[in-house]
Amino acid sequence: MPGGRALLGLSGLAGLLVLVEVLPRAGIVAESYLPPTSRILAALAGEAVTAAFWVAVADTLTAWAIGLAIAVAAGVTVGVLIGAVSVLRAVTASTVEFLRPIPSVALIPLAVLLYGSDLGSTLLLVVYAAFWQVLVQVLYGVADVDPVADETARSFRFTAWARIRHVLWPTALPYVFTGVRLAASVALVLAVTTELVIGAPGLGAVIAVAQSSNAIPTMYALIVVTGLLGVAINLAARRAERHFLAWHQSVRGEVAS
Repeated sequence: MPGGRALLGLSGLAGLLVLVEVLPRAGIVAESYLPPTSRILAALAGEAVTAAFWVAVADTLTAWAIGLAIAVAAGVTVGVLIGAVSVLRAVTASTVEFLRPIPSVALIPLAVLLYGSDLGSTLLLVVYAAFWQVLVQVLYGVADVDPVADETARSFRFTAWARIRHVLWPTALPYVFTGVRLAASVALVLAVTTELVIGAPGLGAVIAVAQSSNAIPTMYALIVVTGLLGVAINLAARRAERHFLAWHQSVRGEVAS
């Protein structure tokens, strides 16, 4: 049952908080490396009342949202185009397989060269990483179209747009939402990583400052914030998926269970 799963999840989180509190208090781990939960929460409360903290959160979420929007728009457009035209899919298959495994962090020197430590660097890496998540899922969705339904649409002389709208899109949409959900998490990871490494404005840069100034409880508090953002983004993506795909049997089965 959903309530039981939520309770188990909360109990696991409570156990983790207790463990982090006990380990440094008992001297098993030095507080300079892992402060107790109480100190981390106190640091988090202290940060939450400062304007600089909320500006950093806004900077990270801005880079995340803009990068994700660009990646989703590009991934869906390119994926539908390539997937719907067999010649294009054959021509681009090797290129996609070559570019997709390249780690986004390997492009950090290029991003710094082009944009310095501005928002553009973060967007470049976020878009690159999130784009492939969406593109691959869209390609899978287009490939999953029922050939009988496609041939039927052709026999009724559906236009290319009508085939995409009434045949291809309903089949690909669950894959699109899966790609968006994966891309949303990856985009947040890359946004924070870029800020952490090159000092672009956001939570990552603040974490780096806290670490370099030996404000360890604050550093952990900010890391907790990034985790909470990730959880919130994933929950929002799942809720949107259930809402817009309520007609799909995978969502109906998930809700029923």
